[in-house]
Amino acid sequence: MDQEKIGKFIKEIRMKEKLSQQKFADKYGVTYQAVSKWENGKNIPDISILKEMCSEYHMNLDDFLKTNIVPKKEKKKRIWISCVAVLVLTVIVTIFIKFSLKDSSFEFKTLSTSCDDFNLYGSLAYNDLKSSIYISNITYCGGDDSNIYKKIECILYEDNGNAKIEIKKYHYENELGITLEDFLKDVNFHIDNYEKACKVYQENSLFVEIEATNQNGKIITYKIPLNLKDNCNH
Repeated sequence: MDQEKIGKFIKEIRMKEKLSQQKFADKYGVTYQAVSKWENGKNIPDISILKEMCSEYHMNLDDFLKTNIVPKKEKKKRIWISCVAVLVLTVIVTIFIKFSLKDSSFEFKTLSTSCDDFNLYGSLAYNDLKSSIYISNITYCGGDDSNIYKKIECILYEDNGNAKIEIKKYHYENELGITLEDFLKDVNFHIDNYEKACKVYQENSLFVEIEATNQNGKIITYKIPLNLKDNCNH
């Protein structure tokens, strides 16, 4: 799953439709900044938006995430392929399917949060071989926080019942300081191939913890539980 290739393809779709980033954002109910992040490969759209996009442009979601995309408008251009080439391609595809069939179909679960202070987009993609975690567009909505923080850590954890396991961390430390809102703009978690097979994530086993230290040395901590709508079924 290549975020940069997905971003370039989203940009191609937008340009073909002759839409600005703002108009494209309005179409899917997001901000133009979110579209910019998609196109620059910094994160990918929420799974519900991906499904809507694929439905509108007649694409398979699995192919979209693998960037193995052939839009319907371009399929007619390939009619010129000779019978010999088609036969060779068929043999290659058959061999590929035989050895990689288990890796060809991803299922998705949406990650949400019950924390009133934060919003985010999140999803868990998995098949029989691996699972991947995607969390992006984390925004603080707990009020007007104009504090300047000289140190902030944002960490994705998994609680296995005995201890919390750090999965990925973002760290900022500078005497000049930064607001929580500006810090979160560049935070997105993309953990590919997290497990060899789909893990049965228990409710709230995944969570994000933010620890912010202001200019006076006061530490503020937020815990953002991530709720999985349904456990994996593998």
